[in-house]
Amino acid sequence: MDERAGQRAGRQPQPAAAESWLGRRLEVRVEAIAHGGHCVARSAGRVVFVRHALPGETVLAEVTEDRGGSFCRADAVEIRTASPDRVSRPCPYAHPGGCGGCDFQHVSLPGQRALKAAVVAEQLSRLAGLERAVTVQPLDDGDGLGWRRRVRFAVGPAGELGLRAHRSHRVVPLSHCPIGAPGVGDARALQSDWPGLAELEVAVDDRGEVVELAHRSRPARPRRDSRGRHGGNRRPARPVLSTEQLSGPPALRYAVAGREFTVHPAGFWQTHPQAAEVFTATVLRAASARPGERVLDLYAGSGLFTAALASAVTSTGRVLGLEAEPTAVADAGANLADQPWAAVRRATVSAATVQAATGDLSADGVDIVVLDPPRSGAGREVLSAILAAGPRVVIYVACDPAALARDVRIALDAGWQLDELSAFDAFPMTHHVECIAVLRPLWNRS
Repeated sequence: MDERAGQRAGRQPQPAAAESWLGRRLEVRVEAIAHGGHCVARSAGRVVFVRHALPGETVLAEVTEDRGGSFCRADAVEIRTASPDRVSRPCPYAHPGGCGGCDFQHVSLPGQRALKAAVVAEQLSRLAGLERAVTVQPLDDGDGLGWRRRVRFAVGPAGELGLRAHRSHRVVPLSHCPIGAPGVGDARALQSDWPGLAELEVAVDDRGEVVELAHRSRPARPRRDSRGRHGGNRRPARPVLSTEQLSGPPALRYAVAGREFTVHPAGFWQTHPQAAEVFTATVLRAASARPGERVLDLYAGSGLFTAALASAVTSTGRVLGLEAEPTAVADAGANLADQPWAAVRRATVSAATVQAATGDLSADGVDIVVLDPPRSGAGREVLSAILAAGPRVVIYVACDPAALARDVRIALDAGWQLDELSAFDAFPMTHHVECIAVLRPLWNRS
């Protein structure tokens, strides 16, 4: 179940409460896990989204947010009947009212993966109409700590570094972050105050090189609302952040499948140390690319999948990536310098840019499409353009199971099938899960 489904379910038994439940304590029986890191419970006909709980438990839940309507939010502050998957939290900050960065510190690693598998399966069932057993695979045999190679620490009122509480701007000061990789979770910056900054970002690469990036708020121009064209009101815009590198090398370096990639210090790279290697191997296996084939790589970033696919199709083929971020495009150019039959073009992914890229690759369409969209997914227009290009396989790397399920439904309606689905625990201790879906047309294309 996800939050919106829970809200709909909560509307049916009886009308919403007339007065706020904020601060009220409720003894509830915890039901299923919901997409977003909380579980579903019910009280007096309302849905209660409970954090720090597990399915099957009986807990005392304190309401932390109630905006009226059919649901409210709460934290489990006392466990009356515990799940067998409950463990002691390894992080001293992961408790009700504490850091909001992790959702599952109180859950065993096998239990975390089972919860994530249940969420993926439920989203596919509800949004795509597919009943499918899901297994979430670990990326390593570790304890779920010390893996996160990039963290954006928030800065508190007195300049102290920390992370924000759940659904709050309140900064919880930290002396260390247990899921942070060496150099990040124990960053020296955590021992200092940083007045004047909005955030301080710390990242580390494969060589152990650490960068620090300062993010400062600066005012933005007010934006006109829809009435502004006719002299109406201007609405305030959110402040924007300016970024300055404080320390570290000019580029971070990562090795995958025998190749070294350089990435701008503020650029995107998979944060789990094993993720890029495992995802690349999974994509290549699903693609089964052959020499001479044409490949489209969407949301290509610094060229991780582009380079691997270029090696597979050899110089007789072509790979074209699309990426909107200019620094990532520049990184990709350096990373693909020895593969002139591959390139990443600066472009926002849209139906029009997908169609243009398809035409540039071949008049006959493309053979393979790989996409790694943001959390919002690809959407109907982009996915329809991908399918219209006529590939024999589409490989969809997804960081949000709800967005993936919605896009899979679009493909199913267009005559495609979900041929394979792999799910990976790339973000231990959090509710996030990475999926790689392999879509193939129902008709044969050799």
